[in-house]
Amino acid sequence: MKPLRMHHVGVVLPTMEQAERLIELFGLEIDYRGYVKSYHADLIFTKYGPRLESPIEFIIPREGVLTRFNGGKGGIAHIAFEVEDVEAASRELEAQGLEMLEKEAVEGTSDIIVNFLRPRYSEGILFELVQTVGPIDRNFAKQP
Repeated sequence: MKPLRMHHVGVVLPTMEQAERLIELFGLEIDYRGYVKSYHADLIFTKYGPRLESPIEFIIPREGVLTRFNGGKGGIAHIAFEVEDVEAASRELEAQGLEMLEKEAVEGTSDIIVNFLRPRYSEGILFELVQTVGPIDRNFAKQP
């Protein structure tokens, strides 16, 4: 696999208010908000910084397994790498005997598809592979 560029760091938080407090505390700017149907979670992506450092994805689960992440307290969930083709990258890892979390890539927000390497193959760290498939929807209307 060719060298990967970090796309973002994912942080799970129990409430939107907690995410907004951290954004304010560190002087971060919101790039866009979204909803991930596959994981039943709202999210906020912060903007890339002036040196093109990677943004933070704040993940606020509404239901499901992510509500129990770190005993319900949240925390750093994953590190995401940008790939040109998430399915090809997944097949390359599987050819090495590794397993992905999903059988095939799932929709993240409207602009990306994703899959995750199971953490048992990466020293207990969850790594996400991200492929951009369209423009970011910055006019996101909150999902019901």
